[in-house]
Amino acid sequence: MECHYCKSTMVRTKTAYAINKNGYHLVIDDVPAWICQQCGEPYFEGEQVDIIQEIVKSVDSKIVKVQLARP
Repeated sequence: MECHYCKSTMVRTKTAYAINKNGYHLVIDDVPAWICQQCGEPYFEGEQVDIIQEIVKSVDSKIVKVQLARP
């Protein structure tokens, strides 16, 4: 596979996915991905993207509940 940014070779491995959103920080370790050997850019395949999006949506809905809870 070729990197979309620098055109170098990508290798299949695992990496962390991190997001900072709506007042929270989420890190998911050991996500399968293609990683560029030159620039380090990750590429996640469709299945992993779908699962990550499900996790983020779930956390989003729970964060809203926490933020709206009475002190």
